[in-house]
Amino acid sequence: MNLSEKRLFLFDIDGTLALGDKLFEGTRELLEYINRIGGSSFFITNNSTKGGADYVKRFRESFGLETTPEQFVTSGFMMKKFLLETYKDKRIYVQGTKSYLSELSSEGLLVTDEILPKPDCVVVAYDSEITYEKVSKTCLLLQQYSLPFYATNPDLRCPVDGGFIPDCGAICDMITSTTDKVPIYLGKPNPDMVTLCQKLSGFDASQTLVVGDRLYTDIACGLQAGVDTCLLLTGEASRADISTTEFPPDVIFDTVGDLLQAIDK
Repeated sequence: MNLSEKRLFLFDIDGTLALGDKLFEGTRELLEYINRIGGSSFFITNNSTKGGADYVKRFRESFGLETTPEQFVTSGFMMKKFLLETYKDKRIYVQGTKSYLSELSSEGLLVTDEILPKPDCVVVAYDSEITYEKVSKTCLLLQQYSLPFYATNPDLRCPVDGGFIPDCGAICDMITSTTDKVPIYLGKPNPDMVTLCQKLSGFDASQTLVVGDRLYTDIACGLQAGVDTCLLLTGEASRADISTTEFPPDVIFDTVGDLLQAIDK
């Protein structure tokens, strides 16, 4: 693989380019390089609590970087797109944050966090407002009715300053352990995120590189989409994980700065 031939860069954010309000060294320079060569940067994240406009604000205020809402393809966006295509005018039960339910509702979707009347499907998103009551309602609903079960992303833990906190995958594992029902995930590693970015940018698979810090979401997403992948060791995965993973990356670097240096060479 010749990294200098890549034009479409699909980045995970937390643990890959930044952590909290801290932008990793080399991120700014790599994004500037991509703009300079006429390439495109998209940020494919499984964080469903923020929309494109929220990320534009975060990148501007925290990092001093100018972006557009279209550059952010989130698992929440992919779920919304899927629901609009498949469950328009249907009743959708959602376990998620109030802001995410409001976002879905603003698109005209009939969302609810109540069990009755019976919904047409069940959706679970990353929920920073999770309660035992909410999880219990979701479990009872899945056991009482045979309903399609979807979730935004399978990430088990979300990186934050000081460590990790439970992510959507961990919440879904708790539900699955109780109900034996396994969700269909719309975010990474679903390859539709990559396909959408290629369609929006006009670049093909040979010009695409997926960059992330998780093997079972970021790297698996790239592999399923048939594009080259790059693992950065600034987040969840470690070098020890490489020998046992079923999702081997094409290249591995310690940091985003090391990736930029490799491209320059």
